[in-house]
Amino acid sequence: MELKAPMGGTVWKVLKHVGDSIKAGDVVIILESMKMEIPIEATADGTLATLHVNEGDFVQENDTVAVIQ
Repeated sequence: MELKAPMGGTVWKVLKHVGDSIKAGDVVIILESMKMEIPIEATADGTLATLHVNEGDFVQENDTVAVIQ
């Protein structure tokens, strides 16, 4: 399952790392956009397989930021 950015913004915090177990509802990444913090949550249980961003990176809306298997 791919996690996508809901809007453009800067990756403020990466809370999970490759290999971490993830539960549905866990916040994986926090974006900052327009002075708001936007959490990107897992929608299913799994393992974080790939992380496509680092803290400080800018992402566009619908960019894939992580993959959970």
